[in-house]
Amino acid sequence: MTVVVRRQAAGSGELCRRILAALPGWFSVPESVEDYVRAAEANPTFVARLGPDDVGFATVIAHSPHAGEIYVMGVLPDRHRQGIGRRLLAAVEADLAAAGAEFLQVKTLSPARPDPGYARTRAFYEGCGFRVLEEFPLLWGADNPALQLIKALSNPPPAG
Repeated sequence: MTVVVRRQAAGSGELCRRILAALPGWFSVPESVEDYVRAAEANPTFVARLGPDDVGFATVIAHSPHAGEIYVMGVLPDRHRQGIGRRLLAAVEADLAAAGAEFLQVKTLSPARPDPGYARTRAFYEGCGFRVLEEFPLLWGADNPALQLIKALSNPPPAG
């Protein structure tokens, strides 16, 4: 089967909730899940479909005309390591670049708090060309230090 990625302008909250529920090793804080659901409901979300099933998503927030953020991304566990995350990321990048954005960022758990699942998450993003920009020890609380990664998109900045 072929993975098809579509962009939904809004209204993906329930899909977000369903997929995050299948990923308790990454998304176990109820308040955070509700924040992600609200974001997916209100912002553009890229949805990966395999056959008749939606199997992954990535919600994007545009912080400025120059930069966007993958606010939350998830792929059903039985579909990990099948290229679905990369397909979602490619769709996000193409969409932002077409709109003139130059940068894409994502935040995830810092290696200052060791976690095997998040080590795989960081390896995924770094393997897709993201680079560590900054660590925020208290952004999500002392027990959950945040790591910000950034990627330059294909749009060069305007000359002059």
